[in-house]
Amino acid sequence: MSRRKSIEIEGLSHGTNPIPLASVVGNLLISGGIMGQEPGNPKLPEDLPTQAKLMFANVRRVLEAAGGTTEDIVKVTIFLKHGLDRQPVNKEWVEMFPDPESRPARHTISYDPPPGMLVQCEIFAYLDK
Repeated sequence: MSRRKSIEIEGLSHGTNPIPLASVVGNLLISGGIMGQEPGNPKLPEDLPTQAKLMFANVRRVLEAAGGTTEDIVKVTIFLKHGLDRQPVNKEWVEMFPDPESRPARHTISYDPPPGMLVQCEIFAYLDK
């Protein structure tokens, strides 16, 4: 039996690729790309505010499926389409992490995403099991 556990969410995936949304070994959770997609709907919304909101909602879903909460997140890396304003992402960030004394580390990278994708993230979390 493997020490590693794949975290899957019904209706969210990396298309036809055999990649879980996250993987857990012991107390450590590391995700792959978590995008702003509605579960069960493979079409991404056209605007950044909606994709950012859904992305953070999907972060919660991944953590809940692994038995964690947003309090377990240590670092978030945001991948934002080159040239877009961070404000919609920052708005959702502050809603998820309202206490400035208790926010995870964060790094935002501008990149050239696949068509339709404006933002995605990956998370590192230490689950308190």
